[in-house]
Amino acid sequence: QVQLVESGGGLVQAGGSLRLSCAASGSTSSIIVMGWYRQAPGKQRELVATIISGGSTNYADSVKGRFTISRDVAKNTVYLQMNSLKPEDTAVYYCRTMNRGVVFWGQGTQVTVSS
Repeated sequence: QVQLVESGGGLVQAGGSLRLSCAASGSTSSIIVMGWYRQAPGKQRELVATIISGGSTNYADSVKGRFTISRDVAKNTVYLQMNSLKPEDTAVYYCRTMNRGVVFWGQGTQVTVSS
């Protein structure tokens, strides 16, 4: 079992920045990839960014150049630095990982970007 706890969401004006954190606990030794997803009202959950244990990253086209995912392996924590935020970035952001073929999700943190 892996537990994921997100933090750092909030309300920000367009053009502003936020930093999300996701702390993993439990059976974390086999975790290879961690990622951030988001779900806006009335829309499907979508990939935002992922990072694997070797440091390689992947981003959705909509956030490339604005968002940065990073990981502190010692702290079992993954971060999402979000800059130049847009109203269309408004969503609940979820942390996700997989351990031994089982997917785990965090509870989500709300990000609201006002215009």
